[in-house]
Amino acid sequence: MIKNWSDFLFPYEQAVGELKVKLRGIRKEFIQSDKRSPIEFVTGRVKPIDSIKEKMKRRYVSEDRLSQDMEDIAGLRIMCPFVDDIYVVVDILRRRSDINILEERDYVNREKASGYRSYHIVFEYPIELVGGEKKILAEIQVRTLAMNFWATVEHSLNYKYNGEFPEGLKKRLQQSAETAFKLDEGMSEIRDELIETQEDGTKDGTKNEHNRDE
Repeated sequence: MIKNWSDFLFPYEQAVGELKVKLRGIRKEFIQSDKRSPIEFVTGRVKPIDSIKEKMKRRYVSEDRLSQDMEDIAGLRIMCPFVDDIYVVVDILRRRSDINILEERDYVNREKASGYRSYHIVFEYPIELVGGEKKILAEIQVRTLAMNFWATVEHSLNYKYNGEFPEGLKKRLQQSAETAFKLDEGMSEIRDELIETQEDGTKDGTKNEHNRDE
């Protein structure tokens, strides 16, 4: 029985605080190296007590198994500019020694029935407390800005209407998710074309320089 929720949640709050600093540091490192960052911004939160209790009831999680069976008490989101940046970030996370990845779920290329897209990583993270090290479970969701917009609005509607959407609205939500993904694909194509144009321009400039020397 959890008698003091503040004490129980403290390691999770510590983990979210540490990880936000570390993940934002990845973005800063790219920028300081004059490279384009695959990370646009990072957010994090500890699940509210009411939400934990609701999920415990819905998923039949007992209090004595809470820290082992609920993976997203500590949750972080990494927002990326482009779809392929998601996999760049995932590779970076795989190489880190401070997180022990337990499970990966790719909902980017294999979206949920609702249309939801994101890349989920469940991992174990060590926290140094006064009494010693404590390992907790946490989750990182990696997604594009467009995916995040859709997921945030869909979650808000789900919460308000308890997920009981009329069939017509379900279909429109799925269509809007697909529209958001097409926007992602379109922006990636524009970026690739701009890079190609820039490279062609550089080659032409080099060629013209040689011609002038002759």
